[in-house]
Order: sequence, then C-alpha cells, then structure tokens
Amino acid sequence: MMAMADRVKHTGKAAEGPKSDARRDRWRKHRIARRAEFVEAALKALDEHGPELGMEDVAAAAGVTKPVLYRHFEDKADLYVALGQRGTELLFERLLPAINAELAPVPRIRMALNAFFTVIEEHPNLYRLLARNAFADKPAGSDVVAEDKEVIATALTALLGDYMRMFNMDSGAAEPWSYGIVGMVQNTGEWWLDKRTMSRDSVVEYLTRIIWAAIDGLARQHGVTIDPNKPLDANKVVKLAPVAGASDPKTGENP
Repeated sequence: MMAMADRVKHTGKAAEGPKSDARRDRWRKHRIARRAEFVEAALKALDEHGPELGMEDVAAAAGVTKPVLYRHFEDKADLYVALGQRGTELLFERLLPAINAELAPVPRIRMALNAFFTVIEEHPNLYRLLARNAFADKPAGSDVVAEDKEVIATALTALLGDYMRMFNMDSGAAEPWSYGIVGMVQNTGEWWLDKRTMSRDSVVEYLTRIIWAAIDGLARQHGVTIDPNKPLDANKVVKLAPVAGASDPKTGENP
C-alpha cells in the first residue's frame, strides 16, 4: 500500500512539473517584455528631461506607478545599466553591418561613421548621459562608453590587421591605429553634439577623408596602392561581441 501511495504521489508531482515550468517560462517572458518596454520609456523620458531624469519621469512615460517600475529594476543604477546596454544594442545594430559591408574602402569607412553619428543624433541625451557619466546613481565602475570603445577598437584592430597582412605589411600598427581612430571619432562626436556647426553628412565626410588619408599614406609608404573606390579582393569581416560579464538589458541578469 505504501509503495502504491508513493508511486501515485510521485506521478502527481511529475505531472505538475511541465505545467510549473511553462508558467515560469511565461512569467519570465512577460518580465523580459515589460522590462524592455520600460527601457524604451526611459529613452523617451531622457529626450524630455535629459540626464537628470528621475524614476518618476520614467514611470510617467511608461504610464505606470513607481512601485510597478521597481518590480523590474532594483534601483536607478539598475536602470542606468539597462539604458547603457540598450545604447550598445542600438549602436552595434547599425555599426556591424556597416563595418562588414562589401564596399570599397572609402564608402565602407563613410558608412561606418554615418552609422555612429546617426545613432548619437537620434539619441543625443542617451549618449551624453553615458559618455559624461551624468547620472547621479550610476553604479560604481560602470562605464558603458569605455566598454563599447574597447569592443569596437578590438574589432577594428582585427579588421585592419587582416588587411595589412593581406598586403604583406607589418600589422603591428593595427592596434594603436584602431584605438586612435575610435578615440578621434568619439571626441568628434561629443564636440559635434554640443556645437552642431555643421551637418551630420559634413562631419562624416571630413572624418572619412582624414581616416582614409592616414590609411592611404601608410600603405603608400610600403609600396601598396589601394583604389579607394574599388572593393578589395577579400572582404574581411568582424564580430562585435559584448563585454564579458555584462548583464542582459532585457532581463537584468548576467549570462
């Protein structure tokens, strides 16, 4: 009798297991979707209130109360991290196709620069908040822009290194060049957001000329002539991988 009872009890638990898992899965998907909605609301609140926005501003933009918001974010620092990760997503969604486009060198450079400047033009307050750390409750040690610069510079180093080796050139210069280019573009982007003394197309064109002039000059020093308007024989591609250990902006969880 006891053995039969144990089997019946065990069977009952097994039957409830998949249902329980399904409920947990639905709840997790719901939380992910709601958190993503609140991040988008925070982006809208940023446009209106700037980097000094409060949780009440985000709640108002989302059409909920602050307690509801705090069910999905531990605190303002958690929201900052989520905004930073969303900013990284927005940038990489535009930048990766541009960097890996099967275009001639100059159009490819121009397309990558235009991707960056388009993102910061569309979300200026988000970029200001992240680049200048203008957030009262920013988590200690969190610098999304510095992390993005590292990821992009590392990817660019691999890309330039591949091309330099393809032309039998010393690829040792690829890393300092990459960090120099990324730093120049970021500093120019911050200046442009503040001054707006020229159009986006103009600043992109000026930077395109500067970067190509440097690449062309170095190549010619090594006896290599590259047609700026002709696709190269091999289209080297890179992947922009997020910084290890970064939390998922949709769930707030670490991988």
